[in-house]
Amino acid sequence: MKAWIRILAALLLIAGMVLPAGAFTAEELDISVNESGAATIDFTYSLSWLERFAVFLKIADPTEEFAKALQKYSNGHGVESVAVDDQTASFLVEGFAKVSAGENGTTIYTTPALNFEDAEKALEEYWFAPLVQADFSPAETRVVFVGKTTRTFQDTSTIPMISVELTGQA
Repeated sequence: MKAWIRILAALLLIAGMVLPAGAFTAEELDISVNESGAATIDFTYSLSWLERFAVFLKIADPTEEFAKALQKYSNGHGVESVAVDDQTASFLVEGFAKVSAGENGTTIYTTPALNFEDAEKALEEYWFAPLVQADFSPAETRVVFVGKTTRTFQDTSTIPMISVELTGQA
């Protein structure tokens, strides 16, 4: 019996050395700004087996970490988690975009700059950080203003402040 335990332990040790390190990958970030400046933010990501295990054990929660990161962009408003599964997190952030009146009846929407490098710093606080290869730069980020104008960014760790002037808005 002890021989089987030793063999199993040796196999687990070898598997741990052979298996690739975990990888967190940000796939897509969709930000939809409505007329009031509130934003629905959908974050799609993939987790390796290591991260899935960490989430299962409640060691790390990517949704909670993303909500904390969004809090600093919420202009003092709350960040509400509206839907979560193992690959997607959706949030509602009131006051995400600043809304102001432009000339001739236009409305100006201004979103804050976003920096995904802060997420990497948050990851470093976990004991398993050396085991994880993380890519926090979404492959594609889309910011949609009132369903009319879209700004798209590819594989970048920072999104600049965006100002859009739209006609016919309240």
